[in-house]
Amino acid sequence: MAKDSGVQGNIIIVGAGITGLAAAEWLRRDGWRTTLIDPVLPGSSEQASFGNAGLLARASVMPVASPSLVRKAPAMLLDPGSPLYLRWSYLPRLLPWLIPFYRNLSPDRIAPISKALSQITFDTNEQHLALAKGTPAERHICSGDFVTLFRNREEYESDTLSIETRKRYGLVPSTLTREELLQRDPNLGPQYGFGTVFEDYKWLSSPGEYVSDLFEAYLGEGGSFRQGRVLDMTPGSRPSVTLEGGEVLSADKIVLTAGVWSSPLAKKLGVKMRLVAERGYHVVLKNPAFTAPQPYMVTDAKVVMTPMQDALRIAGVVEFASIDATPAKAPVNLISKAIARVYPGLEIDETESWMGRRPTTPDSLPVLGEASGAPNILHAYGGQHIGLTIGPKLGRMVAALASGRKPNIDLSDYSVDRF
Repeated sequence: MAKDSGVQGNIIIVGAGITGLAAAEWLRRDGWRTTLIDPVLPGSSEQASFGNAGLLARASVMPVASPSLVRKAPAMLLDPGSPLYLRWSYLPRLLPWLIPFYRNLSPDRIAPISKALSQITFDTNEQHLALAKGTPAERHICSGDFVTLFRNREEYESDTLSIETRKRYGLVPSTLTREELLQRDPNLGPQYGFGTVFEDYKWLSSPGEYVSDLFEAYLGEGGSFRQGRVLDMTPGSRPSVTLEGGEVLSADKIVLTAGVWSSPLAKKLGVKMRLVAERGYHVVLKNPAFTAPQPYMVTDAKVVMTPMQDALRIAGVVEFASIDATPAKAPVNLISKAIARVYPGLEIDETESWMGRRPTTPDSLPVLGEASGAPNILHAYGGQHIGLTIGPKLGRMVAALASGRKPNIDLSDYSVDRF
């Protein structure tokens, strides 16, 4: 691991998911005295970093919002077998986010959003390897192909916008016939007759343990951690945070990386933030009789199936509900049915389900940088479905900004003040 380059000052990082932990570690390597704060330990099941699909999704340049969603969303919301769910009582609170979300569905917005996504996803493999190098977390990074399953070739070719957008960034997959899919995976169900494959993909064998191992390495190199909840933040020449219980901690700079819980803290800073908890679910099959040879994107269910450590994880679905609403049964049932379609011969014995909260902005882009009028507080959150993918890079850019170095990409698309 990199050595400290000389003390730059004290910095507090609020939120210890993958982005916050990466920020803390890159800042520590850059010579800052770092204090990471979170109510739970990094790698805990209460973090979104724990329950994702584990995929380092370097080809994820399409925004959450797409023009086809305008046509499909109403029917999807009324279909219990659809991967899109809405708790209707939540709709009035969702509207301030939903209206600008729909404005970003237009074709003229797709190109700039995709470009901004490409800037932060294309080198995810290198960013994770650089962060984990020399730590026990390295053991969790797996390499191989990433296959997307379709019912037929026509289904794939009908999404011309996604194909052309990815092609713009050199993301052109190879194609697989039904016979080629079966050569790779003879257990595959009959519903899937066509596939695409990206080579040189990476995924994690255990996202929770990966984050936990990074955390232990961070502590071992002198990083500090406080377990607690931040209730308030004050900007200025000497910014501070107020913990639950009343303790006030000050520093030279503060970094806000608390995922969906960043929004109420940003509001206290006078920042108009548009961020919702786009809830996702996973089902884990423990010690399956057989598993996937590589990660699959299952298009008809909008889930990713990933072989992990002694388990097969299937993650995805979108549910709009309040941040503290109890998990729903329907998304878990949908995922279970998707497993049965992909692997009809797989007996499902011991399973676990999980629900987490993806921090999602109306334009599918993260927030990065300082807000006008709230100096010395850096924001970095809003990773939507690619939080794990971009977390190490966002953390590295936070370290650069804190140290007065400008990252070599255009940051205007991620402006804190854009809402």
